[in-house]
Amino acid sequence: MGADRDRHQFDVLMLPHMAAAYNLAQWLTGSPDDASDVVQESYLRAIKFFDSYRGGAARAWLLTIVRNTSLNWLTQKRNQKTEPLPEPGNDEDGAGQEIIDAKADPEFDLIQKQAAATMDQLIEALPVVYREVIILREIEELSYKEIAEVIGMPIGTVMSRLARARKAILQHWNRSAEGRAIK
Repeated sequence: MGADRDRHQFDVLMLPHMAAAYNLAQWLTGSPDDASDVVQESYLRAIKFFDSYRGGAARAWLLTIVRNTSLNWLTQKRNQKTEPLPEPGNDEDGAGQEIIDAKADPEFDLIQKQAAATMDQLIEALPVVYREVIILREIEELSYKEIAEVIGMPIGTVMSRLARARKAILQHWNRSAEGRAIK
């Protein structure tokens, strides 16, 4: 009876976070198939070590397992295809950006899709230490405290990595915009 109760408690606490787990794994591994494998392995680990869960933020606890499993997977496969972006320089932030009217039309939709694809490429190009904090904050909407728990670093480190990642993305976004404007 106790095992059934524990399993039910696990399901109630952890299953609602499966989409977030998959999303993080996909961003870290770079592959939907690999992300599925990582999430499956993460859930097996979570079930195995559920007795060590002491309450609190179930999502952060689970995403910690997913993160560690993903990083272990990357280390084992040595399949990290991204190269770190150069450190941000002193370029102006956001100068000269055009604001597009959000009217629903095919051209706007195409621009939005292209921008989203470009942003995905820029995030994928980030080193894993920056990519993970961007995904956890901007897509999964975790607090700085929760991110610090997930990655096992102080909040100051989280904030620093987020700032560096955002600046690198912005600089590369501006460079890609300049390149598109020249063509």
